[in-house]
Amino acid sequence: MQRKEKHALCWGIAQLSVMCGSALWLLGENHFPLSWRLYLCALSLAIGMAGYWSGTQFFIGKLRMIQVRWLAPGILLASGVFCFLWNVDNAWLIPGSTTALGLIMLWAGWKLVCVQNHYRVLGFTLMLRGGFNLLSAANFSPDWFIIWFTVTSFLKVMSMLGLVYAVLDEIQQRYGRTIDSLSHGFLIRDRRGFVQVANERCARLLGFNNAQELIGLHVCDLLPNLTRDMADQYFRRFEAEGVQFPLTDTAVVKLRGGNSLPVEMLGSPYVERGQLFGLIQLLDISERKKKDDLLYQAARIDPVTGFFNRHALSARLEQELAKAAADGRECAVLFIDLDKFKRVNDSFGHAAGDELLRTAAGRLHTLLRPADVLARFGGDEFIVVIPQLSPGSAEQMAADCAAEIIKAMGKGFELSYHAISVTAGIGIACYPAHGSDSESLVRNADIAMYEAKKAGRGEQRVFNDAMNAAAKDGLVIDGALRGAIAAGEFYLVYQAITNSHTGKLTKVEALLRWNSSLLGPVSPDRFIPVAEDSGIIIELGTWVLEQACRQMGTWKQSVLDDVTISINVSAWQLADPGFVELVSQALIRNRLAPHQLELELTERVLIEDAANVQAVLAQLRALGVGISLDDFGTGYSSLSYLTQFHLNTLKIDRAFVMDIEHSERSNNLVHAIIAMGHSLGLQLVAEGVETAGQAAILEKMGCHYLQGYHIARPISPDDLLRFADLRVGQAPAPYSDYAI
Repeated sequence: MQRKEKHALCWGIAQLSVMCGSALWLLGENHFPLSWRLYLCALSLAIGMAGYWSGTQFFIGKLRMIQVRWLAPGILLASGVFCFLWNVDNAWLIPGSTTALGLIMLWAGWKLVCVQNHYRVLGFTLMLRGGFNLLSAANFSPDWFIIWFTVTSFLKVMSMLGLVYAVLDEIQQRYGRTIDSLSHGFLIRDRRGFVQVANERCARLLGFNNAQELIGLHVCDLLPNLTRDMADQYFRRFEAEGVQFPLTDTAVVKLRGGNSLPVEMLGSPYVERGQLFGLIQLLDISERKKKDDLLYQAARIDPVTGFFNRHALSARLEQELAKAAADGRECAVLFIDLDKFKRVNDSFGHAAGDELLRTAAGRLHTLLRPADVLARFGGDEFIVVIPQLSPGSAEQMAADCAAEIIKAMGKGFELSYHAISVTAGIGIACYPAHGSDSESLVRNADIAMYEAKKAGRGEQRVFNDAMNAAAKDGLVIDGALRGAIAAGEFYLVYQAITNSHTGKLTKVEALLRWNSSLLGPVSPDRFIPVAEDSGIIIELGTWVLEQACRQMGTWKQSVLDDVTISINVSAWQLADPGFVELVSQALIRNRLAPHQLELELTERVLIEDAANVQAVLAQLRALGVGISLDDFGTGYSSLSYLTQFHLNTLKIDRAFVMDIEHSERSNNLVHAIIAMGHSLGLQLVAEGVETAGQAAILEKMGCHYLQGYHIARPISPDDLLRFADLRVGQAPAPYSDYAI
């Protein structure tokens, strides 16, 4: 039955062969000739002896393949020798056979006693049987036959039972050791819940000294929190139809000592003697649970700041909104964006940037209530959720919190022994006024944050529907911008800039226009901010530079041969490492002198990344290209820019020029700007000149150049060429005579 139990097979064959030989000798007298009986009995004896020998050798682990190969020849040789001896004198038949079996049994018993302590009873039984056989062979007489037969039968039965026990015990030990060697707990329970089998690992897991202590206990005795009803209900699952095995469950079980153990239970049914049992494996998943907890934390916690990340924020915000809806309360979301973070990373490295984020997050956390939620949304963006607010109080509460945050961020940070000034722009959206779900609230707070950043540094804005309309318009424009350059939808117009004293056309400004195939004409104030946010401004600025320089090349040998062309440049372009080379190549390709190109920057461009901008402008000045500061007076108007960046031209914003005739304050301010420009050696251009009176006042103040509708509107290259031709060779005249 068990092919691995070859000792059982050998012992069984040996016993069967001996019995067959005895029966053949006693009952075969009338059926076989004496010579055949002798030979068959000799063969049976040889097979019996070989069976006991090989079975014992296999049992103690010393049977070798070479010995197996010599068994058959040995049996034939031994049977031949026995047959020959008995033919010579058949009086040796019974004593000889008994002696041979006795010797082999003595040897087998001695081997078992010496090698396997567990089988000493079996070994001694075989030795007694062998000894009795030898004693019988020496003193056998017919008078002792009944005694001999009784004792022999008893010893034979005992040895056979011992051999059966040895086989079964080997099987039991094998499976017992297999179960004990398992790295997880294992037990077998019956229908009533009592433990029938358990291994040592299971005992240790459940806080017992050894497996034997578990045998006979009810599973409720092993797990204090388990009730009998729960144990019975679990067992009934083994009898349910269509169940896939093994049954897999995870639980945190309470042990006898009060400790908790997370386990995974694998259950399978097992039928023995017609009764259903449950095979239960217990796997200690403490380490796996720790790893799962770490993965769960990694999925929810930002590794830099230690606060919620975007995914955890979304889930938490949904919970807070559900509570607010159930309680009739409000909730506020603050979207916070730190300024200058990229500059910190570029200047001091990402480690310093991470330290700034950690410090900023810690500072934010100190300003919040225990119930408030702080999360890092990504990059230098944070979100604060203020939950459970009274109806009508969300906006004011959020605004007050935003003001405190802006104030706290404005105190500066110490990084790498440097004092870093960081400001924050904050957008606010409230539930239910600005959205009913987490996605819409975060999106609207983000929109409001961008509006705050447009207003300047350290600003906050509350979301309104107008912002949403602008954001949707931005999305539409962003989609239409993709491919607009390749489709040839952009073109340039040029606005004349004339000398205020002579009226001579000395400069032109190239202005970008877009006639979208989807949206029709789109004004620059709509698509330029979108292009900057999306990064398309770099590609667009490159196209403008190429087109403007190419146009200047076509004006060679005309009245516009020595005109300076001015184009606007964004911060994105200055941050591009290849920008200076791009400018140089554009001048070379179109055979333009460097002084014929002037790049216009806004104050915001100068302050975005001052160190990098200063380095790029130095390279452009070395190239010979002019630098102009556009819209002076409308931004931060820091006078340090005028010396720090070594500008060539200052353009006075139209907001001051338009009231110069009627506002003494505007008049005095423009006059002061012009005087300051003269003292710094800057060329001055007045924008938005729309009347002859404005032109006259500016000329008298000493402004060098004029630009505006009174001079000329933005026009096509051909119209600008005709406009220039009209002014060649003419004496200065009122600007209204030449206005286009």
